[in-house]
Formats: sequence, C-alpha cells, structure tokens
Amino acid sequence: MTETTTTPRSLRPAPASPSLGGLGLFTVLLAAALPLVDFFIVNVALPTIGKDLAASESVLELVVAGYGLAYAVLLVLGGRLGDLFGRRRLFLGGMAAFGLTSLACGLAPTAWTLVAARVAQGAASAAMLPQVLATIQAATSGPRRAKAMGLYGATAGLSMVAGQILGGVLVSADLAGTGWRSVFLVNVPVVVVGLVLAARVVPETRAQRPEPVDGPGTVLLAVSLLTLLAPLTEGRAAGWPLWTWLSLAAFPFVAAAFYAVERRADRQGRTPLVPPSLFALVSLRRGLVIILPFSIGFSGFMFVIAVALQQGAGLGPVQAGLALVPLAVTFFFTSIAGPRLIARYGTRVVTAGSLLQGVGVGLIALAAWRSWPDLGLLALLPGGAVAGVGQALQLPVIFRIVLSEVPPARAGVGSGVMTTTQQSALALGVATLGTLFLSLIPSMGMRNALVTTLLVQLATIALTGLLSLRLPRTIA
Repeated sequence: MTETTTTPRSLRPAPASPSLGGLGLFTVLLAAALPLVDFFIVNVALPTIGKDLAASESVLELVVAGYGLAYAVLLVLGGRLGDLFGRRRLFLGGMAAFGLTSLACGLAPTAWTLVAARVAQGAASAAMLPQVLATIQAATSGPRRAKAMGLYGATAGLSMVAGQILGGVLVSADLAGTGWRSVFLVNVPVVVVGLVLAARVVPETRAQRPEPVDGPGTVLLAVSLLTLLAPLTEGRAAGWPLWTWLSLAAFPFVAAAFYAVERRADRQGRTPLVPPSLFALVSLRRGLVIILPFSIGFSGFMFVIAVALQQGAGLGPVQAGLALVPLAVTFFFTSIAGPRLIARYGTRVVTAGSLLQGVGVGLIALAAWRSWPDLGLLALLPGGAVAGVGQALQLPVIFRIVLSEVPPARAGVGSGVMTTTQQSALALGVATLGTLFLSLIPSMGMRNALVTTLLVQLATIALTGLLSLRLPRTIA
C-alpha cells in the first residue's frame, strides 16, 4: 500500500506573476500607436475625402468627432471590462475589431457610411487601448515599469505627429488607386501582425477581485462627455443651433449627477466606474490636471497647422505632412534621453519642457507672420524642432506621474481615467482652437487667424508650465 502525501496549501509556491517581455512590450506599444495615429491621420486627408464623397464641412467634422467621441466615452468602460474579463482577452478582441472597422472605413461608399465606421472604430479603440497601460502596470515592476511607461509616453506623442505625416504621404501616394482610403486600409496588415504577436507574447492579467460593471456610472459618464464634446465639435459647422446651447447648459448638471453617483458607490464599498477615492492620489490628480491644457493645445495645433498649410499656404498633403518632420524627429530623440533627465532633475523636466515648447510655438507664429504664404518645411524647421524637444520632455513624464501610485488591482480603472482625460482633451483642442481658427479666417484672413490661434495656444502652454510646479519632485 502506497502512502500519498499532499503539500499544505500554505506551503505551495505562489503562482508566478505575469511578466511582459520585450516583444510583448513592443506588441502593446504597437497597439497603443494605432488609435492615436488614426485620430490625426485624417487631418490631411479631409479635403480629399470631401471631394471624393461630396461631403459637407459638418459631415467631415463628424468623421473626426465621431471617432473621438466614441473613443472618449467608452475608454473607462473598456478598462473596467479588461479588469473583469481579462486584459489580454479584451486586447485581442479590441484589436481585431479595430482592424475590421478600419477595413470598413477604407471601403466606405458614402460619407455617412464613413462616419458610422469611424464611430465603430473609436469604440474598438476604447476596448483595446486601456489594456495596454493596465498590462504594463500589472506585468512589470520597478525600473522595467518606469522604462515601459517612458516608452509608452514617447509612443503616444510620436504617434500623434507621425499620424499626420503618414496621412499626407499615403494620400499623395495613391496606392493602387486607393487615394484617401489607404489611410485606413494600412491598419489592416498592422493589426494582423499585432494579433499574431499578441496571441503569443502578451500575458493575461486581470483584477484579483473584479467588480461588476457600474451601469449608472457608465451611462452618466457617457452622457456628460456627449453633452460637452458634441456641441463643441459640431456647433460652428451647424451654425450653433438651439440644441448645442441646451447641451452645454446640461453638462454641469449631468457631471454633478455622475460625481454624486460615483461618490455614493465608493462610500458603500463598491468600485464605481471612476472611484473618487482614486483622486486622493496626489500624483494622479495633479497629473490629470496637466494633461488637459497640454492635450488641448497639442491637438488644436495639429488640426490648425494642417488646414493652414493646405488651404492657406497651398501645400499638398505630402508637403503639409513633411513640414512636421522636424517636430517628430526631435520628439523621438529627446524621448530616448528623457528617463536619464528625469532621474537627474525629477519632474522639473516638465517645467523646462513647457518653456521650450512655448519658445517653439512662438517661433512658428513668427515664421507664419513673416513668411506667409511661403510656409513650409524650412520656415517651420526652427520652431518645430524646439517644440518637439519641449513636448517630449512633458508627455512621457506626465503619463508616468499619473499612474505611478495606482495599485495594480486598479490598473484598468487608472489607465481608463487617464486615457479618457487625454482623449477628451484632444477632442476639445480640435473643437476649441480649431473653431477659433476657422471663425477668425473670414474677418482676419488665414495668416492673422493662424498667428492669433498660436498665441492662444501659448496660453495653454504657460498654464501647463505653471501647473507643473505643483507636481511631486520625484516619481514613485
């Protein structure tokens, strides 16, 4: 008779925590780039889309706004679903959906079909992107997490610039006669590669005690974002009808109701969609406040410069995109050096970055004033190069600060809150600075409207710099 022995549960080795390797990090960063590239890639393609599909200005704005609204509204929900059902599962599903909706955008026969496909693409992005940050938070630690977060911030910033450059190149290349459609179709092979890699190298992570979806909070957050962003993005093109003013008037009341519902759920021990207790983390709270003016100014600048270079300076899509190459190049190389600068100087790097970005935008405004309409790569080179350095010293650092103290169990919620804040601010930037620029053109002309808008952007940069002085000196 043989005697079997069992190891007491308390003495069994704990299961190995999931680890994100180098190829896995590359895969999730590739996925992080896709939604941001697609937010900006259409900026230089809009004139061609309008001609080909006979789309009005308001419908073209919906091509941009529909994607941004769906993306912003569903991001926090995407993070919660990843915590609940597994982040790798949501990541794979979101990436597959992103590829299919990109194909639908590229094959859209009408303008309204394109708008619908873009809304679906934004929803797919909202399922995929929160899993990137949550996986990094849950599957890395120590210096590896700091490096991964730095690379995420660099990827995010570079993607926003590269999207506009890539869009110009693809539209002009007219690959196989696809014209503007290639800016969406190019996503399909990238997604296929990403899915193959993700299935092999991205570990599965989830919250240890996942909470059910917060239905009332989800609905109220969606309504509050829609009441703010929808009228701001569509108001000017629609002539500011009554519904836009009613929507804006409703926003503070809906936002207050959302906060009250979330606060009650938090006090009752449940995990609401956006836990108010999460904002007790000083690094998260102050970092989110800085993301707002930075992203508003950045996205507004990208939209305005695309319109000014094509419709005002008469540049083609390629030339308009290439004019931003100096900004992209300096951003990339500065991002590489960023972690060493942070280790030595702490978060004061953000303050220095805002000063440099302000100098760069000032040089661009000066170039527009002096050289108009001969505004191209050479005229924008000094200002673009300096602005790229300044932006690279801010965005990656801010992302690290926001999530530095968020516990792994709430990684999905924290990343969803951060990306929602960023995406909402990107949409606000196009809506506010873009609307200001387009409204000033009839009375001031393109040059003066551009210079005035750039000077307004300088105010958002100054605000970012002042707010950065309140950041913790070091990153946890």
